[in-house]
Amino acid sequence: MNNGDDSIKKLEWRYAVKKFDDEKYLSPEKVTRLKKAFNLTATSYGLQPIKLLVIKDKKLQEKLVAHSFGQQQVLQASHVLVICIQTAIDKSYITKYFNQIKRVRGTGDDILNPFKDALVSEFSKKKEKEIKEWSTNQAYLALGNLLTVCAMEKIDSCPMEGFVPKAYDDLLGLSDRGLSSVLVLPVGYRAKDDMFSNFKKVRKNLEDSIIEFFDE
Repeated sequence: MNNGDDSIKKLEWRYAVKKFDDEKYLSPEKVTRLKKAFNLTATSYGLQPIKLLVIKDKKLQEKLVAHSFGQQQVLQASHVLVICIQTAIDKSYITKYFNQIKRVRGTGDDILNPFKDALVSEFSKKKEKEIKEWSTNQAYLALGNLLTVCAMEKIDSCPMEGFVPKAYDDLLGLSDRGLSSVLVLPVGYRAKDDMFSNFKKVRKNLEDSIIEFFDE
């Protein structure tokens, strides 16, 4: 089996876990890979208006279940990842990003400032709702990236939109950090008696999912 086939097999292996083995935990190395994968997610303009919470605290996870419509995966999982967005993308935030470019690449202000000023101007004209929607799109990019990396690493996961963001924000003190939760991803290892692990994956036929344009 070549590497390409192996990647597809791992994606076929992945499913949204309904029951985790609450006695199995991810190794620190696996968690580090997920954190690095999150940080390497492509985002619009490279601004990374997202942040990842990594929770491994059973008492806290149990409290979060009540704000997750009772979904027990939040408690059972080895770790709970919460993808958050920055609530403000302003001149200070954008300038900090460009200062990082200077540190990493040594690029001069004469090259960076026109782009920086254009972004500051663009975001200053956006309404709060527009910025939130834009940032949330970046969070979904991160979720997709994490789901793929989980599959490659044989880490089980269950992506969740079904939770109460305001309750999460209050419990985790996110507002004080200028953050708002948008997605939850419990990760760990599937329980042996999770009946969903044996279900065949249901997807469209490839020809119904893909449209191709080729030159002659």
